[in-house]
Amino acid sequence: MIHLPIVKAVDRKFEANPEEAPKEDIREAVLQLEKEGEWEVSRVPEPYMEVKTKYGRSKKIPVQKTWHHKSCGQCGHIPGYSTSIFWLNRAFGLDYHDPTDQTSCTAWNYYASATSNPEAQAAVAMRNFAAAAETGYFPIIHCGTSFGHYKEVRHALVHQPELRRKVKKILEKLGKKLVMPEEIVHYSEWVLAMRNRIAERQVLDMSMITATVHPACHYHKLVEDDAVYDSEIYGAQRTAIITSTLQALGIKVGDYSTWYDCCGFGFRHILVSRDFSRSFSVQRKIEVMMEEVNPDITVTHDTGCVTTLDQSQFAGKAHGKKVGLPVLSDSQIAALAMGAHPYKVLQMHWHNTDNTRFLEKLGIDHAKMWAEFEAEADKIRRGEKQFLTWEDAAK
Repeated sequence: MIHLPIVKAVDRKFEANPEEAPKEDIREAVLQLEKEGEWEVSRVPEPYMEVKTKYGRSKKIPVQKTWHHKSCGQCGHIPGYSTSIFWLNRAFGLDYHDPTDQTSCTAWNYYASATSNPEAQAAVAMRNFAAAAETGYFPIIHCGTSFGHYKEVRHALVHQPELRRKVKKILEKLGKKLVMPEEIVHYSEWVLAMRNRIAERQVLDMSMITATVHPACHYHKLVEDDAVYDSEIYGAQRTAIITSTLQALGIKVGDYSTWYDCCGFGFRHILVSRDFSRSFSVQRKIEVMMEEVNPDITVTHDTGCVTTLDQSQFAGKAHGKKVGLPVLSDSQIAALAMGAHPYKVLQMHWHNTDNTRFLEKLGIDHAKMWAEFEAEADKIRRGEKQFLTWEDAAK
């Protein structure tokens, strides 16, 4: 554990001033290129909801007919993250598609190791968009890094005709068209847009819960004008993502001074300097949250953020740091509020930091819930079933 120097956090202020907005609306450029025959644009299906981005522009969020671009980190480290998203869709009876032919976005190469090239990165993105279009469903991105990466790919393809030409040739070899979605949508934007419907179906009182929020860097710092803001959330000085959802569920959101800081993941330094990543996560995020707010939980919306904030705390504990703060995604909190099983659906046992006190505060008998999960797992061990079904999770 690296002991970082104490640095007084600066309360950053960002004006969401429409006059400072980029002159170009990338969506208009995307549609113009369709008119010029450069590609096809897959439209956001109706019904959709509209949210406001940083400079007041409207963004369409599909309610259903969504094609779920899963996260390699979620599937490998935090499976309850993705299952909570799917559980919410099923609970509302929405039509969605969980593709089996999706590839990784390979943004790890782009952000962490620089071992790829622009046409390869763009071709992977467009290959996934084409696969979604072939099904008639609209892509919704689970990973914050994939979301940020795909927005940067969109910008590059709009402004670099030569890159479009190279990517088109690659896709032709795959037998696929060049297709660009009308919007690049992150799953947490869907959760935010659905928050009032989620609150209407809420069965768990969360009014006694205080949470802190970590907005993912790759969500609100990459192509920042596409992130969701709301004048009622910090006066539109910070993204409304997560905070607005938690408030709709009756959760008190506590403010803390290092809200703008990275979670510690940062891609490259989690690979080459893991001790620094864990130290930063504990000392610049978890300890500050606990000292300034003492929340019951912290909530974020990206794979790397949940992983780093949760799984770094064991190292801090070994060094006597003030840790022990449970970490969940907004989809997990939303599903829990609607009655999802903490282990069958949220799979909270995959999280390293003890979260049983949080469940106890909500009045959940976690020992009973764990016994129910173990009973289902035993059936799988005995070969009586292959996996947990929606019906099992709904019990």
